Amino acid sequence: MAAATGTAVLALLATACTGSDGAGGTDDSASGKDVTITFWHGWSQDNEVKAIDANIAAFEKAHPNIHVKTVGNIADDKVNQALRAGGDDAPDVVSSFTTNNVGMFCSTKAFVDLQPLLRKSGIDPARTFPAAMLNYTRFQGDQCSLPLLGDAYGLYYNKKAFAAAGITAPPRTFSEFAEDARKLTIADGDSYRQLGFMPLYHGYESTTEHFLGQYGATYFGADGKSNIATDPKVAAMLDWQKGLVDQLGGYARLEKYRATFGEEFSAKNPFHTGQVAMAIDGEWRTASLAENKPDFDWATAPFPVPDDQAGTYGRGYQTGTIIGIAGTSKKQAASWELVKYLTTDTDAVVAFANAIHNVPSTFDALNSPKLVSDPNFKTFLDVARNPDSGTTPASVNGGGYIVSLQNLGYDYESGKQPDLHAGLAATAKQIDTDIAQAK
Repeated sequence: MAAATGTAVLALLATACTGSDGAGGTDDSASGKDVTITFWHGWSQDNEVKAIDANIAAFEKAHPNIHVKTVGNIADDKVNQALRAGGDDAPDVVSSFTTNNVGMFCSTKAFVDLQPLLRKSGIDPARTFPAAMLNYTRFQGDQCSLPLLGDAYGLYYNKKAFAAAGITAPPRTFSEFAEDARKLTIADGDSYRQLGFMPLYHGYESTTEHFLGQYGATYFGADGKSNIATDPKVAAMLDWQKGLVDQLGGYARLEKYRATFGEEFSAKNPFHTGQVAMAIDGEWRTASLAENKPDFDWATAPFPVPDDQAGTYGRGYQTGTIIGIAGTSKKQAASWELVKYLTTDTDAVVAFANAIHNVPSTFDALNSPKLVSDPNFKTFLDVARNPDSGTTPASVNGGGYIVSLQNLGYDYESGKQPDLHAGLAATAKQIDTDIAQAK
C-alpha cells in the first residue's frame, strides 16, 4: 500500500489541477448522435474482465449511440499520467481499486464533481449507497466518484478447531475474542501447531485501519487536523492489539511463525492450511475457500467489537472500487450515462457482484432476490448494510496518514516504541505536516 500511495502522491502532486471544476455535457450524445468514450479499469482476471465486458455490452444495447472502448489492467499511476497529459488517448471514465486516492482525485479536479449530475438524474446518494461506501467516494463535499462494488471485512473461523476447544459460538466482544484465541492456540516448542489468531500488523488483513473500523475512529477532527493522539479509541485499539500479541506468545515468536505462512491469495493462506483458527478477511475469501476446499468446516461472522461498544456488534470496515469521470474528458454527458448505469442500475450491480464475488454497492442491489448468497457471504452483506460500519476518510495525500499510523503500529507491537502516547503525538504531527505539504 505504501508503494502505491507514494506513486499516486508523486503523480498527482506534480500538477496542481488536472481538470475542470464541474461536470459538463460537452458532447452531443443526448441528441442521439454516435459518440465513443474510453473506459479504463483495473480488472485483469478472466472472470472479472468477462463480467465487466458483459455489463458494458448491456449498457451499449440500452444506449445504442454510445460506444465504449474498454482498457483493462490499468493502475492508478498510469491513470494520473494520462489525466495530466489529456488528449484523445486519455480516458473519459476511470475506475480504481485505491479508495485512498479519492482525496487527491477530488482536490486536484482529476475527477469531476458528480453532484450536479446526480441531482439532474434525480439520484439521492444517501438513499442509494450505504454510508461507508459513500464516504470513501467523496472529499470535503466533492462527490468526485461513486462506489462500484465494495469489500467488507469480517471474521473467518475454523469450526473443527472451535469444537475441539469447546467453543460453541463466534466471539462478539474483544474479551471473548482474546479468550477464544488463547483456547485455540496450541504450542509446538517455541512455535505453534495452531495459532488462534495472528494479530501482527504484517499478518495480511490484520491492519490498523481494519481493527480501527471496529472502534469507529474518525482520524481527523473538525479542523482537519489529525486527532489520533487525542481520540481515545486509537490508543485503545493499539493497546488491545499489543495485549493480544503479548498474550499469544510475544512479537518475536509470532513473527517467526508468520514467516512460515504461504501467499495470502492462494491455497497456502494460513487460514486455509489450518495454521490459524481465526482470521480477519474480506468477502472474497468465501469464494477462495469454496474453490480450495480445506479439510475442515468453516464459517463467518462479524468481527468482534470493543466490550464498551458491544451494541455495535455487526459493524465492519469497508472499502471497494470507485469510478469517476476524468476532468479532461470532452464527452462527459455520455460518460455520466455509463457511470450512472454501472453504479445505480440494480441488475448491472447485482450481475457484477455475483460474477466477481464482491459486495453490491447499492441498497437495492444488496436486497435484490437475484443476488447469489449463502450464510457465509450474507455476513458481509449485513456488514455493508450496518449503519455503524465505517471506512478511512479521504485525504489530499492519499493513504499517507494510514501508512504513518501503521508504521507506529509496527514500532509499538515490536517494542521499538514503548511510549504509545508519545508515538501517537509524533505521528499526528507528522500526518499534519505531510498533509500541509501536499496542499
